[in-house]
Amino acid sequence: MKLATLKDGSRDGQLVVVDNDLERYTPAGAVAGTLQRALDEWAEAGPGLQDIAERLNLGQIEGEPFDQAACCSPLRRAYQWADGSAYVNHVELVRKARGAEMPETFWTDPLMYQGGSDTFIGPRDTVYMGDTAWGIDFEAEIAVVTDDVPMGVSVDDAGSHIKLIMLVNDVSLRGLIPAELGKGFGFFQAKPSSAFSPVAVTPDELGDTWAEGKLSLPLLSTLNGDLFGKPNAGDDMTFSFHQLIAHAAKTRPLSAGTIIGSGTVSNKGADGSPGKPVYEGGLGYSCIAEIRMIETINDGKPATSFMQFGDRVKIEMLNADEQSIFGAIEQDIQKYEGA
Repeated sequence: MKLATLKDGSRDGQLVVVDNDLERYTPAGAVAGTLQRALDEWAEAGPGLQDIAERLNLGQIEGEPFDQAACCSPLRRAYQWADGSAYVNHVELVRKARGAEMPETFWTDPLMYQGGSDTFIGPRDTVYMGDTAWGIDFEAEIAVVTDDVPMGVSVDDAGSHIKLIMLVNDVSLRGLIPAELGKGFGFFQAKPSSAFSPVAVTPDELGDTWAEGKLSLPLLSTLNGDLFGKPNAGDDMTFSFHQLIAHAAKTRPLSAGTIIGSGTVSNKGADGSPGKPVYEGGLGYSCIAEIRMIETINDGKPATSFMQFGDRVKIEMLNADEQSIFGAIEQDIQKYEGA
């Protein structure tokens, strides 16, 4: 089943069911008007939405043409957005880039921050920033959406609470991160609004590429039309989504509609090295910070700049038939001129 939220002038948008080819949709209001409502009542709403999806895919519902540009993020706002760093290779590289050592415990205990979840932006919305000196970067990630998760849930039970899967552009401002973390109180200004894929899908749509809380397909990122990264999201994932959910719920329950992110998808090279850029035959990277670190290791300084006004990023994942699974996040960077 594939779900999306269309912009309709309301704060939370209109929930719709989308066909498997991302070509047609039909409103889901007879079951739930918003995705949050569906998640709140998933035991009843899930089967109802699945019935609509089956009839839409069989042609029993004609539907209307689906336009990804008309979508909000599937959840336009959420009760909680907690982003992990499941790919420890990425954490190690970006910490080196700012001269910070990585504790060994990062390989055994997940890193996670609680991000702002009140103002997600749409997958085709412009990203407005005040200054390129902030170090504007994209981060291509996977995310899951849960139903109600009890406090202290076990890793073995955590997977049953995953109801939907999405892609993420977790926008980061690299130039602001060191000073914020230096205060010892975490991210805030350095992590502006994130964007999620046009479509959220149920795990069964992914077949055997979804197993044990990992999605084993390449995550494709392009920057200004050039392929920037194609790492496999199932490889080098130190912590599965099951582990991330259990970590987040250790001391608190998680409300239905909680989004848990994987962190930037990152693969090592075949020889255990940090990996090579796509133009050198490697799998590339899911953010600019990683290639800047590789350039620093190799040449003593970075050569790739962070994003500039007018730059455009695209994030997408394809199935074995080269069809888009979640639709594409496509965003350009423009200067914010004020309200």
